Amino acid sequence: MAIPRDFINELVARIDIVDLIDAKVPLKKAGKNHSACCPFHSEKSPSFTVSRDKQFYHCFGCGAHGNVIDFVMEYDRLDFIDAIEDLAGQLGVEVPREQGTGPKRDEGLSRDLYQLMEEASLYFQSQLRQHNDKQKVLDYLTHRGLSNEVVEHFNIGFAPDGWNGLLGRYRQNQDAQDKLLTAGMVIENDNGKRYDRFRDRLMFPIRDRRGRVIGFGGRVLGDGTPKYLNSPETPIFHKGNELYGLYELKQRHRDPKQVLIVEGYMDVVALAQFGVDYAVASLGTSTTAEQFQLLLRSAKEVICCYDGDKAGVEAAWRALETALPLLKPGNQVKFMFLPEGEDPDTMVRQVGKEVFENQVNDAQELPEFLFETLAKRYGSDKGTLAKQAITLTEKIQDTVLQSLLLENLAYKLGMNGAEELKRKLGFSSKEQVKPLQNKALKGRGTPLRLAIALLVQHPSLGEGLPEQPALKHLKMAGIELLILLLDETRVKVKHSAQLLEQFRGDKQLSTLKKLTQWDHQVADENLQQEFRKTLIWLNNQYIEQRYQELSLKQNHTKEERIQLTKLISVIKG
Repeated sequence: MAIPRDFINELVARIDIVDLIDAKVPLKKAGKNHSACCPFHSEKSPSFTVSRDKQFYHCFGCGAHGNVIDFVMEYDRLDFIDAIEDLAGQLGVEVPREQGTGPKRDEGLSRDLYQLMEEASLYFQSQLRQHNDKQKVLDYLTHRGLSNEVVEHFNIGFAPDGWNGLLGRYRQNQDAQDKLLTAGMVIENDNGKRYDRFRDRLMFPIRDRRGRVIGFGGRVLGDGTPKYLNSPETPIFHKGNELYGLYELKQRHRDPKQVLIVEGYMDVVALAQFGVDYAVASLGTSTTAEQFQLLLRSAKEVICCYDGDKAGVEAAWRALETALPLLKPGNQVKFMFLPEGEDPDTMVRQVGKEVFENQVNDAQELPEFLFETLAKRYGSDKGTLAKQAITLTEKIQDTVLQSLLLENLAYKLGMNGAEELKRKLGFSSKEQVKPLQNKALKGRGTPLRLAIALLVQHPSLGEGLPEQPALKHLKMAGIELLILLLDETRVKVKHSAQLLEQFRGDKQLSTLKKLTQWDHQVADENLQQEFRKTLIWLNNQYIEQRYQELSLKQNHTKEERIQLTKLISVIKG
């Protein structure tokens, strides 16, 4: 279900960007604006500015810019919907959903489930400290070498043996019991009897990107089966969309250099215990496209860690196929294989942090793993090898990586470079066609550029302005954008950030954001006057254009003759 545009506009209007950013990145007053060292790249001198008037931030060093929604998305690594919910939560308001735009979601139910899951996590943590059987759990944690700090960082808990440890806490609350069933914390048998899903297990809470508990993984303490028991799919937990440990990683590294993806909860926790605190787990599934997108938004380098046996190599290959279409320039995916029978947990205990991290750094590059695997599969059958390599390479958006793979393949096939390979094997390029920039926006001094910049930076200039019908007939690159902005600002818009939010997802947004920072050199007291001058100039351009059209025409209608006469008098006057 989509979020109403009016609600998003109101959100942007109500939250002051200076207050929002200052709470996370301390700002200093710098003239009309505020400044700080940029939170999105390393720098010694402040180049990050925040404008209260425009409700916009911009870094002159790395180019990062946007409104309150953009900042929350970039700083907290949230997607658009999560950023909206986070900001709405700061205001204490619910996020409405428009009907008929997707599957219905019960927001009230979701809030109740989040609350119950948080209560369950606190309950399991308390049992680790208070239950009569706590000693066997503490002994197990000691045996695994886990410190109190790591246990607390991951909020590890204990689900006692018994059928209704958690369920019994809600004995008098039927509604809560029903929701525990929905949340997957309780099971109901064929006779309608309910009991706890997790019993006598070490509990690992799974948190989403906002830190909310959405599920659990439970590890058996003895020799029981299954060794790991996971929460089922629920209204708030879809394991293919989440990564265990990502939230905890972000608590320690806001902008991690690399992320190591492993298979199990204990692998993540054990690695963190040894100082390798940038690992996440894929929750027992093959790494999905959604999980890879999360990883690549979190760090530029992702290392996939697998067992070195046949199953591990197959899992790595599936990960490669999933990752290829998602890679963008600057992204790197590597593959690390452990000795057969070892996992990250046992491995790091044997060799220690330094040796383990050396192996991480020596992980196979994607091209090396791709061609090595194809060579093992197809041996001397170069035709099939080439066909499979081409099929995979065609999926890649990163043209640099694509070219590298093609050159590598051409070398292995004995061809003279990638161009010969493309000709002979019929390579289909996936290069994206970039939209043409408006020519009128290239020149710094054009009246059209000035009109758009003034309106973007000061939306109040358009408030109550009469329609400009002549502009709709003016043949000039970029005029459609000005007309659209005039329509948007005719009804009151409070500031630039609110205006630009209307263009999220539009190909013009990048141009508009640049114009918010353009120094048009018009003094504040002259803004209205200069803006009106640009509109007069554009209207005159239409008059000239229409005069040229009519004067070159051979046979005129009566109306055209009258119009031409008027145009001549206007031009001469």
